[in-house]
Amino acid sequence: MRKLRPVQLAAIIFLTVSGGPYGLEPLFTYVGTHGALLLLLITPFLWDVPTILTVLELNAMMPVTGGYYQWVKHALGLRWAFFEGWWTWLYTFLDLAIYPVLFVSYAAFFFPEMAHYKIPVCLVIIWSSAILNILGIVPVGKASVLLSLIVLIPFGLIFLFVLHPAATVHPFFTPSMHGLGLPAISMGLYTVMWNFLGWDNATTYAGEVARPVRSYLTSICIAFILVFALYLLTAWSVHRSGIDPAVLNDGGFPALGVLTGGRWLGIVVAIGGMAGQLGLYSAVLLSVSRVPQVMADDQLLPAWFCSLHPRFGTPYVSIIASSAVVSILVLFTFSDLIVMDIILYGAGLSLEFIALLVLRRREPDTPRPFRIPLGNTGLIVLFLLPVGIYIVAISGILIASEKAGPALLALAMLFSAPVAWQFIRKRKKPSVA
Repeated sequence: MRKLRPVQLAAIIFLTVSGGPYGLEPLFTYVGTHGALLLLLITPFLWDVPTILTVLELNAMMPVTGGYYQWVKHALGLRWAFFEGWWTWLYTFLDLAIYPVLFVSYAAFFFPEMAHYKIPVCLVIIWSSAILNILGIVPVGKASVLLSLIVLIPFGLIFLFVLHPAATVHPFFTPSMHGLGLPAISMGLYTVMWNFLGWDNATTYAGEVARPVRSYLTSICIAFILVFALYLLTAWSVHRSGIDPAVLNDGGFPALGVLTGGRWLGIVVAIGGMAGQLGLYSAVLLSVSRVPQVMADDQLLPAWFCSLHPRFGTPYVSIIASSAVVSILVLFTFSDLIVMDIILYGAGLSLEFIALLVLRRREPDTPRPFRIPLGNTGLIVLFLLPVGIYIVAISGILIASEKAGPALLALAMLFSAPVAWQFIRKRKKPSVA
């Protein structure tokens, strides 16, 4: 089987986590450009850096197919591994549903009437990506490199245009949350957190990556620097352009392209947005399709999830099942999906933090080509950073009554894991306990 190289892996991670700034547009409506800058500066170091360090150390110990599921299973046992897989499966379905919806919004720049055909277009995207994933991981990697370039080029052009002195409308740009309430800050946090999540997703196919420990270390560092710089430059460009946040939210980044460079740049940005959503969808589907396979190996899901394509060796049944679920979830709104997505993702991420602490204590001498340079107390402090920002985000959503419904639904989805576990214990062999 051919395996991914670091450049291809970095492109897939970039698309899994980001896919470009597309999807950041509501942030400026919630907190303005000054608040956006502050959140984009602070959130990655509170939310992403602890996650990335955890992923790198756990992956260095166990670079295996199934990634985070296998880590939690090894550290905490089968029950918690099931919770990890279940929660991650649910949040990734929600995550996947966002991308076809965003694709339609950017395609509407060319064909406004496409908004009336959102569902059929979304279904075409979902099942086309399913076919690409069934063909194998290397085609996905090659497509990701191309799509990453298509995403980056439009924003490179925007940066060049706003650098021109004549384009400067608001030259002073300082981070600030002055005058913002907790619900607005919370929705801003959710938007930034969603645009920065997914670092652990890329580990589920570690068995299909050449020299996985070194490749992941290199590729994740490249992807993080690229995403962080891209988001900051985008916020800076939005501020300098003087675009009305409401116009940006309604027209997306193509509206920023039109304002800074003319309609031709709006077209280029819209094409980049469409490419970014296609790349994100394929990259995230690649990661989630490996989790049901390893869960089925442990008799936690039906055995047919283990079925591999006779020619391409990919978990085609899992890919098809995932695509079927996402085909239903595209009916939800963008903001509702983000709220539910983050709540479920944060729960699964907490288990990964706990798994690392347990393995540090229980297996201190296990080889770790990468190790976080902190003791157990330092790790706990490090993990309190993402947990704290997660709690703040949830608190603000529950206060904002219009988003309390999706938040409560997500909490119900969290509690569905122990219910499903009890069902599995009754129906499966005694070894599942």
